[in-house]
Amino acid sequence: MRLVRGDARRMRTVAPGTIALVVTSPPYPMIPQWDAAFRAMGARTYPAMLAVLADAWRECFRVLLPGGILAVNIGDALRSGEDGFRLWPNAAETTVAAARLGFRPLPYLLWKKPTNRPNAFLGSGFLPPNAYVTLDCEYVLLFRKGGLRRFPRHDPARAASRFSRAERDRWFSQVWEDVRGAPQSGALGRTGAFPPAIPERLVRMFSTVGDTVLDPFAGTGTTLWAAAQWGRNAVGVERDPGTYRALLATARRRGLAPPPRRGRGPGARAPPRSAA
Repeated sequence: MRLVRGDARRMRTVAPGTIALVVTSPPYPMIPQWDAAFRAMGARTYPAMLAVLADAWRECFRVLLPGGILAVNIGDALRSGEDGFRLWPNAAETTVAAARLGFRPLPYLLWKKPTNRPNAFLGSGFLPPNAYVTLDCEYVLLFRKGGLRRFPRHDPARAASRFSRAERDRWFSQVWEDVRGAPQSGALGRTGAFPPAIPERLVRMFSTVGDTVLDPFAGTGTTLWAAAQWGRNAVGVERDPGTYRALLATARRRGLAPPPRRGRGPGARAPPRSAA
């Protein structure tokens, strides 16, 4: 595992064509808890937030190998803007941005999060027409860099990565209703619901044993732990210093990153921006 404190828009320490799979759940534009993170990257408007993510997808395209897959868990947002209350279509905008960069959009997954109450609604109760449909699904958008990935005949790593018929039938159905949200707390008090089952499935569906999996918005490391668990190498990039320190500490507790070097005095060199 390699952890990098850096910006997803400029992953200079990740070489081109070295990543087989990107699995990430980025900051969602127009979700209030991510406003400060976008402001720190110079984005205060919706188009600017989308531009931040598009720059990250451009870097993902660069580091992916031919036939590599980009998987993005993202949800739309509901929020008032200058023209009133509306939906902000993050999934559609991400699809358009990725296609413009050269990615081939693939059939996407819908994750129906059963954490939401089935009778939740916004609006005017039982009187039409001013209520709103419950926003209780998120997307797992899938993109490929170029054509199908090629393997040698009888490739042993691919054979070792086989999944069962039952797993195939369940995972490759477009709507996932059997994965519950897993509340997580980040170093800055932000919360998320990116459960381990999502990246575990994606890692097994779209990579083979020994591949390298990247999360350019590593956060609490959910993707990284899933990759390591299933015999893949992992690279995590995290911009926020506090979140990075927490991520590195967790990796060390799990035995996936080296312990801190001892004997550092006041005149010692600063720690590197990445840990391998």
